[in-house]
Amino acid sequence: MDVASGEERGTTERVLTLLGLLQQRQVWTGPELADRLGVTPRTVRRDVERLRTLGYPVHASQGVGGGYRLGAGQDLPPLLLDDEEAIATVVSLLAGASGAVAGDAALRALTKLDRVLPTRLRHEVRALSGSVESFGGGRTPVDPGALMTLARACRDEVEAGFDYLPPDFVREVTPGSEIRRRRVEPYRLVASDRRWYLLAYDLDRDDWRSFRVDRMTEVSARAWKFRPREAPDAATYVQESVASRVYPHQARFLVHASAGTVRAQIPASAAVVRERGSELCEVLSGAGSLDFVLMHVLLLGHDFEVLDPPELGARCRVLAERLLSAGAEGNE
Repeated sequence: MDVASGEERGTTERVLTLLGLLQQRQVWTGPELADRLGVTPRTVRRDVERLRTLGYPVHASQGVGGGYRLGAGQDLPPLLLDDEEAIATVVSLLAGASGAVAGDAALRALTKLDRVLPTRLRHEVRALSGSVESFGGGRTPVDPGALMTLARACRDEVEAGFDYLPPDFVREVTPGSEIRRRRVEPYRLVASDRRWYLLAYDLDRDDWRSFRVDRMTEVSARAWKFRPREAPDAATYVQESVASRVYPHQARFLVHASAGTVRAQIPASAAVVRERGSELCEVLSGAGSLDFVLMHVLLLGHDFEVLDPPELGARCRVLAERLLSAGAEGNE
């Protein structure tokens, strides 16, 4: 073993041990730390300076009750990560931030990680976090490598490419399944209550599109930078796509209840709820049939009016007469 590298590793282990001791209790005297570490007080002072160089605020005070203590940030873990480990951690936290239960904790962890990482990595953490938006909490597993590649492409404003599987795909693609290669200018990653999506400008279709990340394979980023276009709001665009535009029929309703009340009743991926007053909201949704959308709005239990399409109003009257007739026959 190389002597120099062995000494360096020993110093690193000792400094980590020192940091762990400082996190265990409020104050340590110099002699106490020297005894626990098996070194001289002078070496303790040098190791304290190493921790300060790494960004840990170690304070020293003299006199009775004095000693070494960690200042603000003393609850932070002793993270010493290389670049790849830091990126892997960010990917995991980004995925956790999309969960309904652990989302807030993951976002707090991202903030803490940003504080303790070396300066050269802080910008990357902030940039990756800024590439993600949310209107719910994603749960469908996705390839972390694909997610990171797309997040970096959003941040760096470079073109991305991927094979996009058909809607009824399985991971083992069956013979005859159509897989299309897509070339895009990626803008934002968006987490819904079920999945991760990418909002991007589709270069072959010359328009904005949303893509499910779990349907992507062979994801790659190119070196070609692009000039960002004027983009729609990412979360709103993807939510409207998921809730209505992907279906053959769309409908709008004016519901006599607050937006907060209705949002608590409908998953974010099933409908877009817009506030129209303290006790009114607009609901936009889609389905394979208008009757299906109508049934779900009816089951919310609030008074409502049909805004679009006009033929849905006529359909309401037909169904109302049928229900009245069924009720009358049942009372005979």
